[in-house]
Amino acid sequence: MVFESPIFLSLFILLPLLALFLWWQHKRAASPALHFTAIEGARQMPRTLSVKLLPLLKVIRFIVIALLIFALARPQLLQSQERRYAEGVNIFLALDVSESMRAEDFNDVNRLQTAKSVIRDFLNFRESDRIGLVVFSGESYTLCPLTLDYTIIAELLDGVEVELGGQLRAGTAIGDAIATTSHRLRTSDTKSKIVILLTDGENNLGTIEPDTAAALAQSLGIRVYTIGMGKEGGTRIPHEDTTFGKRYTDVVTYLDEETLQTIANTTGGRYFRAKDQQSLKHVYTEIDKLEKTKFKVVHYTGRQEMVVYFLMPAALLFALEIFLSNTVLRKIP
Repeated sequence: MVFESPIFLSLFILLPLLALFLWWQHKRAASPALHFTAIEGARQMPRTLSVKLLPLLKVIRFIVIALLIFALARPQLLQSQERRYAEGVNIFLALDVSESMRAEDFNDVNRLQTAKSVIRDFLNFRESDRIGLVVFSGESYTLCPLTLDYTIIAELLDGVEVELGGQLRAGTAIGDAIATTSHRLRTSDTKSKIVILLTDGENNLGTIEPDTAAALAQSLGIRVYTIGMGKEGGTRIPHEDTTFGKRYTDVVTYLDEETLQTIANTTGGRYFRAKDQQSLKHVYTEIDKLEKTKFKVVHYTGRQEMVVYFLMPAALLFALEIFLSNTVLRKIP
């Protein structure tokens, strides 16, 4: 407990002075200059309970004065509390949906489906982060702006197919994808702004070169984590045939790891290589550790006024003194 006006506590020095004055007054009254036989006889009479309790009125009065002094000093109770404010990260996921993402080199599951599954798991581990989704092939497209609604992102992710069913041009425009995500993040006021770009190919289309897009991202304080997906040496890509069913075409896909490494280095991010589903999960786990949501802890102290807890007893005791002095402890003049 603390006091807002502790200077009033100095008034407590008056209490012993008042006690000395009352004691002196009592001694003076008890020693009259003249002694009369009637007075002496009255003193020798037995004292009643009411007479014995008369000093109680003075005790009550002293307590009332002490409580009033405490009230003047404004006692306050300190209440220390703590609040945590989440400093979320703004994350844009850039997902390659080019034709080569049909390749089934992840335990007979194609690359796109594998990536979607791992990204869903990644969403489950985020907290207080705004996340957006951009898909790209020969051009880039913002599928979802930054949002805290991870359910919406997961639902949109479920509907993502290669080249969005022919809505996007064939090819791989890595530079355009980085430029699109950078444009979306440019007005963000958070300290941490990142892009996680996943691709299995090389930049062969688009209007912006990857190194130019990386420099743009770096100037905006955006880190780009790049992920190269797929096995080395190429793999077969399935095609649906209305006559013969699913057919496979052996296609060698070239992954430009040098460009992906340069993008990551330029922006302060990291490049990862994912050759199977387990290693891809490990990549997103690593990024999750690197870009954890930060929490700002704010301590503050509140004060609760305690004056009423001194004034109320003082008022009740004062009322009790008045009642006693006018009833059972009443003195006859």
